[in-house]
Amino acid sequence: MKQKIKVYCYNRCTTCKKALAWLDEKGIEYESIDIKADHPDEVTLRKYYEMSGLPLKRFWNTSGIPYREMGLAKKLPEMSEDEQLALFATDGMLVKRPLVVGDGFVLTGFKEEEWAAKLK
Repeated sequence: MKQKIKVYCYNRCTTCKKALAWLDEKGIEYESIDIKADHPDEVTLRKYYEMSGLPLKRFWNTSGIPYREMGLAKKLPEMSEDEQLALFATDGMLVKRPLVVGDGFVLTGFKEEEWAAKLK
């Protein structure tokens, strides 16, 4: 039996809408989680980060308003991973979306080829 994936999204995000439409089109079951209202905590984010094998910078929503308002482009290089993960946990809008969590993998953003390879 296939495990249902978790998809952290924001309902006003066009990329998230495209990603969910893609999943629906492919008949892939998922649980949609509002990243703004129900964002992952620090422990969960650390788990996702470690599971992903991706650099931590791939988890940042660099085009988001909070990212720009906080001046994070300049601050992040000076911050430790622990500090970054703690900051992520304060606001779901800092996290790149959609954030997809499946059985043994994590995807950030919507790249169709990447998704097609993982979500067969």
